[in-house]
Amino acid sequence: MNGTREGVVALIDNISAGVGSGGNTDVLVCPPALFIESVGSRLESSEVKLGAQNICQEPKYGAYTGELSASMLVEFGCSHAIIGHSERRHTYGEGDELIAARVSAAVAGDVTPILCIGELLEERENGTTEQVIAQQLDAVLKRDDGVALLKQAVLAYEPVWAIGTGKTASPEQAQAVHAFIRGHLAKYDEALAEGIQILYGGSVNAANATNLFGMTDIDGGLIGGASLKADDFLAICQAAG
Repeated sequence: MNGTREGVVALIDNISAGVGSGGNTDVLVCPPALFIESVGSRLESSEVKLGAQNICQEPKYGAYTGELSASMLVEFGCSHAIIGHSERRHTYGEGDELIAARVSAAVAGDVTPILCIGELLEERENGTTEQVIAQQLDAVLKRDDGVALLKQAVLAYEPVWAIGTGKTASPEQAQAVHAFIRGHLAKYDEALAEGIQILYGGSVNAANATNLFGMTDIDGGLIGGASLKADDFLAICQAAG
């Protein structure tokens, strides 16, 4: 929940102008819903893709005040939607089953879900990181179409304890969890495990991006505060390329 229309348009223009130097990196921006149309109009001739910060689990129009359907997002040019972000899980109480339903609705509506998973500080400290992440993944994987859904999704690992807390995960800590995620997926389907993109979302910035993206199982980043400054965001894109 950042920005004004004027400020967001200026940010997008700067990102779009600089992203050509980002190598082969796929770049996606997910503005607040009110700014989707303004941002989309600035990206019509750009390689930068457009996404939303959430999506409704209901596929059809109806009495779901405050929600946005996949068809609405597609109409305004969104190709992706973030689902299950740590703030949606822990501030707004969105549970695993609701998030799994939203993944399904996104895929059915031709929107690529970016499924966020990750543990709280207390969960890391009590040694249940892998249990928590497995449970979050299994909410989707244990559906009849779970493997098929994730084959059309992107994952983002967010160690909640390393977001805005002053604590940081080392590249090695992040890699260990990414490797666990891939291994857990392989129990269901090896092709899924090998092919899925797993992004890292724990306070990635221009200073740590190169080391993080150098890890074997880290395929990119879900960028928070650093995405609000074009130069910092473009530096991260360069690191990913």
